[in-house]
Amino acid sequence: MGPNNHSNTIDFDAAKLQRLGYATRPQPLKPIGLAQLRQQLNLQLQTSLEMDRILELFYREVQRLVPLDALGYQLATYNLRIELGERANHSAGYRLCHDGEYMGELIFRRSQRFSEDELGMLESLLASLLFPLRNALLYRAAVLSALRDPLTDTGNRLALTQSLQREVDLARRNLQPLSVLMLDIDHFKQINDMHGHAYGDEVLKAVAETMRDQLRNVDMAFRYGGEEFLILLSGTGREAASLVGERLRNAVQNLQCLNQHQAIMVSISLGCATLLPGESPDSLLRRADSALYAAKRSGRNRLNMAG
Repeated sequence: MGPNNHSNTIDFDAAKLQRLGYATRPQPLKPIGLAQLRQQLNLQLQTSLEMDRILELFYREVQRLVPLDALGYQLATYNLRIELGERANHSAGYRLCHDGEYMGELIFRRSQRFSEDELGMLESLLASLLFPLRNALLYRAAVLSALRDPLTDTGNRLALTQSLQREVDLARRNLQPLSVLMLDIDHFKQINDMHGHAYGDEVLKAVAETMRDQLRNVDMAFRYGGEEFLILLSGTGREAASLVGERLRNAVQNLQCLNQHQAIMVSISLGCATLLPGESPDSLLRRADSALYAAKRSGRNRLNMAG
């Protein structure tokens, strides 16, 4: 017999279900009845707004009733993928929905097949995740919104401050290179003056979208100022960062920008700096900024490398 890969859609409203951790397997807990476990889950899962913590608690407590080897959760909209425990052959997957809103997919895994009674208990216990999961997603959305520039959907200055220190620390700890690209849209004031600020906003969004298209998933882009952006290139040394900068410059130069059928030339100037041994985040930014202004003084639409 092959694995029993059980998959369902759980809609908390339509099904009218009752309302009611770390990656290593938790210690076995004392068995408990279904009704009592639902009651305890309702209380425990309301104690946190962190998705990891909620799922860890759920994973641990559910095993008091149904033994598990792993629990997985994913929601692409929020770039969420959480795996607890060790993968196993048999799985039961549930697409979680509430009031027409998709809230991700939850997968239970273990080495032995799930019985129908066990699947029924799991489906009943899933109702305990309804409000904690929804609240955690709302909280995550609020946090992400506070760290995003609403116009360009890049990170804002607050996000940059947090991310830069973290990336510098990681680079030092892992002995990996880290580079920064600071870029500025050339003659942006003229674009605003000649074509209006609404069109200038469209140019900002187009440049930001072009950056995302040219970067890796692990690279991070931030709006640093009015028409300035900053990009963190983790694990990227000086030569590779230079290639990325040139690729970005060429991609922006090839943008097809029109305003009332009038072609608008858009270009960027860039400064690049690579983290030096013992260098502070502020020093790294200053060197990238100095390299950017050197590129602008040299005629714009070019990349300049910091010394």
